[in-house]
Amino acid sequence: MIFLQTNPAEIDVVNEGTQIASQSIIDIIINSGPLGIVIISIQVLLSFISLYIFIERWLTIKAVVKEDERVMQNLRANIGSANIAAIQGICASSDTPLARMVEKGLQRLGRPMPEIENAIENVGRVETFRLEKKITYLSLIAKLAPMFGFLGTIMGVIKIFYDISLTDNLSVGVISGGLYQKMLTSAGGLLVGIMAFVGYYVLTMMLDEEVNTLERSSIEFMDMLHTPVKH
Repeated sequence: MIFLQTNPAEIDVVNEGTQIASQSIIDIIINSGPLGIVIISIQVLLSFISLYIFIERWLTIKAVVKEDERVMQNLRANIGSANIAAIQGICASSDTPLARMVEKGLQRLGRPMPEIENAIENVGRVETFRLEKKITYLSLIAKLAPMFGFLGTIMGVIKIFYDISLTDNLSVGVISGGLYQKMLTSAGGLLVGIMAFVGYYVLTMMLDEEVNTLERSSIEFMDMLHTPVKH
């Protein structure tokens, strides 16, 4: 009969691996050490901030697009008859970029057309800046989060070599703390960075479309001013 001999060190490695596999994500985060917990906490905070910015800006831009469409329909229905009072009332009751651009144009009526166009364009630039507010923070988070992950990776490697130098032992139990910190912070940084980048890209596309719509609407408004009044 042949007896299989098992190396005790191998048994320890298997037992450590089984113990690691049975740990929850909270245990893994705790085992990553104080610095790992701090970095992961920052990444979680950045993820909530990016999610809040995305939802808030997405809802804002969608509402602006919908309201601007309604304003433009009302303008088409009134400007042909030169009903300035009705048009001013539409602009005053609508808190949208298009309404403020048209209102500024109406304030310049009677002046040369280039002056009216410049006034509308200036308001359009201000309104575009207002819509862009907070979106640039997503770009910052997309760049910053992976850097925190890289910091955690470097510190995790340092922790691994430091623990090995203290124990002169290469077992999984000795190096697991540094590995936890290294892998969790790297994965967290990439995840938050990807999420923020996608949100930034989506919002930028929506904003570009809205700016294009505002430009077309302002041109249409100027054309309406040139159109003879229907009696």
